[in-house]
Amino acid sequence: MSPARTIGLVSDHDRPPPVPATGRVFRRAAIPDPPVAVRAHGATIETADGRTYLDAAGGAIVVNVGHGRESIARVMAEQAGRLAYAHGSVFTNEPLEAYAVEVGRRLPLDSPAIYPVSGGSEAIETALKMARAYHLARGEGERWIVVARSGSYHGNTLGALDLSGRKPLRRPYEGWLGRFRHVSAAYPYRAGHPGADALGSADELAAELDMTLERAGPGTVAAFVAEPIVGAALAAAVPPERYWPAIAEVCRRHGVLLIADEVMTGFGRTGRWFGLDHWGVRPDILVAAKGATSGYWPFGFAAASGAVYETVRAAGFVHGFTYSHHAVGAAVAREVLRILEDEALVEASAVKGARLRALLEARLGAHPNVGEIRGLGLMQGLEFVADRETREPFPRAARLTETIVAAAREHGLLLYPGTGNANGTDGDMVLLGPPFIVTDDELTRIADGLAEALDAALDRIAATAVR
Repeated sequence: MSPARTIGLVSDHDRPPPVPATGRVFRRAAIPDPPVAVRAHGATIETADGRTYLDAAGGAIVVNVGHGRESIARVMAEQAGRLAYAHGSVFTNEPLEAYAVEVGRRLPLDSPAIYPVSGGSEAIETALKMARAYHLARGEGERWIVVARSGSYHGNTLGALDLSGRKPLRRPYEGWLGRFRHVSAAYPYRAGHPGADALGSADELAAELDMTLERAGPGTVAAFVAEPIVGAALAAAVPPERYWPAIAEVCRRHGVLLIADEVMTGFGRTGRWFGLDHWGVRPDILVAAKGATSGYWPFGFAAASGAVYETVRAAGFVHGFTYSHHAVGAAVAREVLRILEDEALVEASAVKGARLRALLEARLGAHPNVGEIRGLGLMQGLEFVADRETREPFPRAARLTETIVAAAREHGLLLYPGTGNANGTDGDMVLLGPPFIVTDDELTRIADGLAEALDAALDRIAATAVR
């Protein structure tokens, strides 16, 4: 038999040797022996043992256009067959140039320019360096301080982690952190609660940022970074209505760049193309990833306004990654963008998000251990409490979130967990973010399955306490 020449087919002679028995994967999963995912379609993931799971979390609030899109796989293969990789320091490529124009029409930035990378953490690091480069180019070398918020998450590389205000993730690495400063979380539900570091008034939050910038000293702060709606750290906490216009005004007055972290909220997740679209605010730099390629390719970008881009370009930008400006990533991003537009999936996120909220309110709105149901579009979060009146959280030792997630998974429902929101240690949440093609029947299954998982988890915790 002649050697196979078709892409995807190899002869036995060409096959790599089997992985030695000593080979291991350094797993992310807390599950000791996680199931092996083998295929996915729509909002469903199938495993090697024949089980199916309804992906109510879109992975990590990533998959927006749905699993198993053949057109994306086809575009990916076709681009890789033509040009898989050409280093960005030497070449540009056609899909990237086309994508920059197409996505630019959707970005809430004036005359945007994108710097494409491999994901959200790299995009945040890029945005930070971009802000610093901007001020250096303007002769303002003293502007190096960056301000973010408590109860935030911006990534796991060291710069992004330092920016983040999510205490459980910072704790093991505190000795390496400490460059950046933090103001209170825009978290009305926990405003004023001990340890939450949260405020609920737009005026208070804007005044606090104004005071922080003043205390840092004139001309020393480079940027303020925040998520339009807080995702992983606070399970879809929506800020007070006048918050974003007030924050933008404070930043402009102090000459501080406003960086919007739209890694989770971007590309339709909240029912608008980008989270800041809900408030009509246009940042100086915007960071995107996750939904940009719906999980089909590691891809993200930092987008700068025309004013920032022209200033940085004139002076030069000392920055780069091996896999930035990737042709295949850009081709996939173009196809995801086309699907979102042609199938009106951003609008679908708004409509289905309202439907999911109604189902959750009907099923769990009066539950004694559901403190708040919140979010916009298909980004809905639930915070669980031991006491609705006092908003007292469950102790971390109870592991309520983990037990809810495990109970849901046993019945084929995948949720996105969160903990530590109440005071940096205690606090239990789940975040829902199914693909935008989720059906009404699946939305009902999500609400019902979550309610059943919560009650099962509470029963297990009570039984453990009795023993």
